[in-house]
This record gives sequence, C-alpha cells and structure tokens, in this order.
Amino acid sequence: MIARYRFERITPMNKPISIFVIALGWAAAAWAASPAPLTSVRAIHALTNAEAGKGLPVLFQATVTFFREPERTLFVQDGDAAIYVSPPEGASFVPGDRVLIAGTTHADYSSSVTGKSITLLSHGVLPSPVAATYDDLIHGRRDCMVVIVQASIRTVDVQMRSDTRDPRLPMHPVTRVQMLAEGGYIEALVDGGDAGSLSNLLDTEVEVTGIASFGFDGKMQPTGVDLDVTSRDDFKILQRATSNPWSIPETPMDRILTDYRVHDLTQRVRVHGSITYYQPGSALVMQDGSKSLWISTQTRSPLQVGDVADAIGFPFAHNGEMTLTRAEIKDSNTWEPVAPKPATVKQLMASGNLFDLVSIEGQVATSVREAAQDEYVLVNGGQIFTAIYRHPDIVVPPMKEIPVGSRVRVNGICILEDSNPFNAQVPFDILLRSTDDIAVVAMPSVINTRNLTILVALLLVSMFAVGARGWAIERGVRRQTAALAYIERRRRRILEDINGSRPLAEIIEQITELVSFKLKGSPCWCQIAGGAQLGNLPENPRALRIVKRDIPARSGPPLGELFAGFDPLTKPRDIESEALALAAELATLAIETRRLYSDLLRRSEFDLLTDIYNRFSLEQRLDAQIADARENATIFGLIYVDLDQFKQINDIYGHRIGDLYLQQVALRMKNQLRSVDTLARLGGDEFAALLPVARNREDCEEIAQRLERCFDEPFSVSGHILKCKASVGVALYPENGATKDSLLNSADAAMYLAKRIKKQVEPILTG
Repeated sequence: MIARYRFERITPMNKPISIFVIALGWAAAAWAASPAPLTSVRAIHALTNAEAGKGLPVLFQATVTFFREPERTLFVQDGDAAIYVSPPEGASFVPGDRVLIAGTTHADYSSSVTGKSITLLSHGVLPSPVAATYDDLIHGRRDCMVVIVQASIRTVDVQMRSDTRDPRLPMHPVTRVQMLAEGGYIEALVDGGDAGSLSNLLDTEVEVTGIASFGFDGKMQPTGVDLDVTSRDDFKILQRATSNPWSIPETPMDRILTDYRVHDLTQRVRVHGSITYYQPGSALVMQDGSKSLWISTQTRSPLQVGDVADAIGFPFAHNGEMTLTRAEIKDSNTWEPVAPKPATVKQLMASGNLFDLVSIEGQVATSVREAAQDEYVLVNGGQIFTAIYRHPDIVVPPMKEIPVGSRVRVNGICILEDSNPFNAQVPFDILLRSTDDIAVVAMPSVINTRNLTILVALLLVSMFAVGARGWAIERGVRRQTAALAYIERRRRRILEDINGSRPLAEIIEQITELVSFKLKGSPCWCQIAGGAQLGNLPENPRALRIVKRDIPARSGPPLGELFAGFDPLTKPRDIESEALALAAELATLAIETRRLYSDLLRRSEFDLLTDIYNRFSLEQRLDAQIADARENATIFGLIYVDLDQFKQINDIYGHRIGDLYLQQVALRMKNQLRSVDTLARLGGDEFAALLPVARNREDCEEIAQRLERCFDEPFSVSGHILKCKASVGVALYPENGATKDSLLNSADAAMYLAKRIKKQVEPILTG
C-alpha cells in the first residue's frame, strides 16, 4: 500500500477531515515501507550526507522562512532546526506559512529534502532571528536558519537570473548587496531589482535579517557566505556613513593605493593530494579522490606530476571557484598518479568536474600556435571546446602536428568559464600537462597507405589466378593503382593546403580538378553558398546530365553545391556519387576550417560587443604608424574618449542596457571619423581614435570636437532615453610622445584634464 499526497489548502471546514486523511496516509506509509518517515526537521538535519543520499521518506511540519519562486528556492524552519527543500512544480508560499511536507531526503551541502507534496496548514509568524557572526555562517553553524547579521554595505548591484522552471521565461532581477562583517564578506541576495534605495546606504552599518546560505561551485562546494533576504525592509540602519561616498575628495588614478589598507585574519590552511598539473612559477592542481583544487604558487621547485604533496596557503574564492593562494609546496617524492576520469561533454559542461583530471575524445577542427600556448580546437557532439598546452618558460618544444579531422583523446584539467552550478551548461576547456596528453585515436583519411597495399595485393592475387588474362589484368591493375596513388597524393596535398595558408578559392578549384580526374575528365564545378562559382563550368551546362551534391555543414544550411556534367546518353554510375561525396567532405573541411580560423583571427582583433577594433589591434596599428612617421618624418594624432556617467547607466538600467548603449556609442562615433581613421575600444567605457593623416593639431582637435558633440543628441536604448556625455583628450606625435605608451598616456592625461574642467564648469553653467 502506497500513501499518496496532494498539494491542497486546508480550510477550517475541511481541516479535521484532512488531518485524519493525512494521519491515515502516514500510518499506511509506515506500515508499507521501512524505515518509517522522519517526522521532524531536527531529525532530518541530523542526518549525514551519506544517510540523506539513501532517499529516506519524510513527513513533517515546518514554517516557511523564504521562498523565491523563479528559482524554486525554499527554506523551512521548525524551532532551532532548518533545512532546504526542493518544492514541487506549482508550489507557491509566503514567509510564515505553516506547511506539511511529504517527500524524501537527498544529499547536498548538508541533508536536504525533495518535496513531493506540500500542504498549507495555516499562516503564522516567522521564527525569531538568531544573531550570527561571520564565523558562525562560514562554518555552517546557522545554515538555512533565520539569522540577524551586522555588517557594513560595500556594493549594490542588480543581477538578472534565469527562471529554473523554463529558461525561455523572462529573467528576474535580484539585487546583490556585498557587505563586510567582522571576519569576512557576506553577499545578501534581495528579491527584486530596485537597488536605488539600497545604493544610498553605501558604507552604512546595517542589521540584516535573512536566511543563512552559501554560494556554491559546480561540485556544491561553498565559495562564500550568502544571505537570502525577502525585501528592503529587512535592512535596519544602525549607523549611517559619516559622509556621502560620492562627495569624498577625488584621488588621482595613479595614487589610489595610498588609501589601501589590509587587516587580514585569514588563517593558513594545509591540503594533501596528488599533483595532476604543474606550471612552475604560476600554479598547480592537486587532487584527492573526487576533490581537486587550483593552487596559485610562485614556486619553481622540480615537482613531478603524479607525486603526493602537501600545500600550505590561504583560501580564496575567485569568480565562484575555490582556490589556494600564495602557496608553498612540500613534495613527499611518493608517486601515486591520478588516473584521468573518462567524461562526456555534457558532464564537463555541468560544472561537476571543475579542476578534475579528465579524459575526453573529440575531432580536430583546427590547431593554432600562439606566443604563450598551443591550442587545439575540438568538436564533440556538436559542441566546441579547446585543448590548451601552455609553453614552458625555458625551451618551447615544436607544436605537435595533428591532421585536421583526426579523432583524438585528450587528458588534462577541466577548466570552466563559469563554475556556477545554477547556470546550466557552461563552456569548458582542457588544460594539457604535456604534448603527450593529446593522442590520435583515428586518422581522418579512409584511403591510406595500408588500404592501398591491401588493394594492390588483392589485385595481384587476382591477376595470377586468372591465368590467360594475366597480362590484360596486370595492365589494368597498374593503371588503376597509379590513378589511386595520384588521387591519394592530390588528396593529401589538399589536406595540407587546408591546414596551411593557401587561398580557399584555389583549394576548392583543386577539389573540382580531383573530381574531374576521378570521373575521366568530366567537368566539375562548385557554387559556394552566397559566394563565388569555381571550377570548370561548361559553356552550355543544360545540354549535359548534371549530378549535384550538397556541401554539408556541421550545423545549419549547406555551405554550397558541387556539380559534375556528363554526356546525356550515359547512365548514372556509382563512381559519380562516390567522387562527389569525397569532394563534398574535403570542401566542408576546407570551408569550415577557414571560417573557424577567420573567426578566431577576428576575435583576437575586434571587440566582440561593439564590433570595432580592440586594444591589441590599436596598439599594433600605433606601432606601425610610429614606424611610418619616423621613416617619412610625418605627424599623426591620437584621441582618447571616456564616457561620463556610464557606471550609473549599468547601476540603474542593468548591464544589458549598458551593453546596448556601448554599441550605439561606437556606431555614432565611427560615423564621425574618416575612412582612414581607426576607432578602437580600450576596455569598459574607454575608446581611442587613431588619426594617421593630420596636418596639425587643429585637424585633430576638430575631429575630437565632432566626437564630443555627437553625444549632444540623446540615445534611445530599448525604450530608455539616455542623455550622456563624453570627455576627450588629444595627443600629437611626436609633440606629446614618441612612443606608443607615452602617446596613450598623454591622450589619457588630456582627457582627464578635460573631464576635471568640465566638472568645475558645469555647476557654474547650471547655476
């Protein structure tokens, strides 16, 4: 007999009957199953994770202390015991609701409950908050309880979060308030995106009531203290800031460290495990069972991957990842290597293998040698990831050459762009320890030397078996073998050109020539989707029997079409589709490899948000312009642009509106420049314009004024009207600097002076 529960509201009329039915179901469940349900929050909270992981039945009453519906976050408390509950679909509660929860236990940071049904009994009052220190919270002594904390507000920002019920639903705002308590930082998460009133409390001492929780990485390891807060009303002001933070004296940018103070009470910790990755002078990774840790260290000792070692250092959470910083390492010289754990793309993108030594296969799309590392771009199940080998400091070995299209197995450390376990699937890369960590499983070619040898052997055996027809067969075999060898050489040369620098049009023409040779001289041509027509197109193709083959893409519509023309009186043959299929594979590899390379090249030169040049490209062009100016004794100008009040846009409207505003700013400024000028985004809200053609300073200042005046008209961004300004500074070569750095510094200083003058003049004008 199985007890079944429904989510229902008990009214005064049906309350006696409902309680009886619940009690009857409880008794039936206790009779039918073993063990009996746990009936109190205290009993559930006392379970170990191993015990909770058995999925024990529960049936208990508790009071709802916090519920965030879009994320399905539910905390309940009964007396001095509290737990986290995963509510069923459709559940909705308010703090103070008294509920009856039926479900099972599961392992989490601590024992939690998966609620199969939750019945609302009544509405009451919240449990009295318990005073908690940072030490109480970081050690989990008040986990899931209603607590009251004293701290000072440091930052207030609005974050947009996905709806866990359906990612297609609109994102909901959560205000993140970073606070400094005695002992460490606490992050309060307040429902709603109204950060205005809280922003006015910067540096204010407050008393906050909320639910004690943690931030977690992909392994559900705590990375910091969180406090889930229902509303702004849960903040009580104890002592306001002595002054308005926006009215404090201005500090020159190069002097900000004069106000830097540290009172660090963090204790040194020691960890133990096997070394799975080591980069002298930078970092190493240690693993112990299912636990692994990134360790920042400046040691250059001759440590060996696989050795058991101890590390001492200071714990730190960065970008949602636990790390050990300023570490010292002691090698035991005992070799106990960790075996790479086989993993799938889905597992690695779920964040649960952060910093683990893993093994995964993929197909090589392209490979790139950079100054500091080698990169192999791999594809597995339609997902792209990168295997990275960072060069050693002393001797850089040659890059391991692997043919494009090969299937490889890589062993290395899984690193993530975002280790937040609540962000669903996140991109990952594999950090290789050496070039031996990437091994070819299967070569891309079907036609290879071994297969050709077998084919020739079979043909020779057939020749001797036929007897009287030996001479004719021998002659045919030689001709066919020579043709196959020629085709193979041509195919290999095409593969080498695909991975080299030969123009794509020439490679496609080589592919069509290979098809023509395989089809005894029949014309073959290619139509690139949205591009050129290449190959041997007959003058009157309609008079021929045309065979067509799409050039498939790994995703999306075809990349183009391949055609071959034949005498209309001939019948179709298998060799026609085989030849075009081989050509289509080569064309797909050629087109996608070049597009991937072009995309990687563009990403290195352009700012992805505004689609203008990035700082790296500007500095390259600046070096070239300086060299040209020295050679020809010419001058040129550099304009530095800084957006005013950009931080306020992000604070008030959110980062999405800020990004759209930056895109409009870049487009408007680009329209003010000449075709020979270069506009680049240096980072954040800073831009620069390089003016290679300038007769004098007046030319440069005229363009600078155009850039500044283009902000006079307000910007319309997603229904918001933004009235913003910009400050500009001009530097002239060689008058204000003869090097790249001196020119940038001079333009920056001129911009800073203009901004300061503007701040002094504006109050006078408005007054």
